Amino acid sequence: METELFKNTQPEILSLPSIKTKSGTIVAGFSTRIGGLSSSPYATLNFGYHVGDDPEIVTQNRRRFGELIGIEPEKWIAGEQVHGNEVASVTQADAGKGALDYSSTLSGIDGLLTDQTNSLLTACFADCTPLFFWSENTPAVGLAHAGWKGTVGEIAAVMTQRFFQDFGISAHDLKAAIGPSIGPCCYEVDDRVANRVKEISGIDDHDVLEMKDNSRYMLNLQLLNKLILLKSGILAENIFTTTLCTSCHTELFFSHRKEGGPTGRMMGYIGIISGD
Repeated sequence: METELFKNTQPEILSLPSIKTKSGTIVAGFSTRIGGLSSSPYATLNFGYHVGDDPEIVTQNRRRFGELIGIEPEKWIAGEQVHGNEVASVTQADAGKGALDYSSTLSGIDGLLTDQTNSLLTACFADCTPLFFWSENTPAVGLAHAGWKGTVGEIAAVMTQRFFQDFGISAHDLKAAIGPSIGPCCYEVDDRVANRVKEISGIDDHDVLEMKDNSRYMLNLQLLNKLILLKSGILAENIFTTTLCTSCHTELFFSHRKEGGPTGRMMGYIGIISGD
């Protein structure tokens, strides 16, 4: 039976186990909504500059979180997150992009990967699925933002292929974790979304869609992303799926769907930290 990989190590953070590699230590995690300075409806640890919160407060939240994880925002990198499937390899030269403002994010990008040390990949979430990737033998990491549009665009497969293209890492050498996101218990969609799911080749839509009445469905985004990762060649034993639903646990997470209006954003992060 698969155990929960995301551990609540302190109120602000769900951490993945750190991994020692020849380049440095792979660190990864996912923030909670607890422990920040933002006021309702962004209470309290909001990382989103684009949701209407006071940007100065968001910056303070980010700097405080940087102190907690021991990696200052000047080393963070973020994509624009347009619900697409475009990904980018980044280097230390990209450090700071999107870290302390929204305007400097990497345009049109929903997935990031790197084999360089001391560059922390970050992305914001409030129900969408975070996908974490790492390779230990040839150290490299990745992070993707997979809402329903990115998921049906198979950003999971795009990320997997880019590890091979950019770093020569095969899918069998990759591991992946599917982080806290809205679960099949809470994610109701219509025919428009369901039909896009049905168009994905090599996936049995009956595995991820449960039909309700009136052409409504419950969609399992977490499982759908896992099936796409499997189809891409990542081994089943190397894929870890959370048991945490953001909509069920609004005491711990922001949920765009459950809260039905303006709300904050959590942050996922992963990097290879050398200690230099």
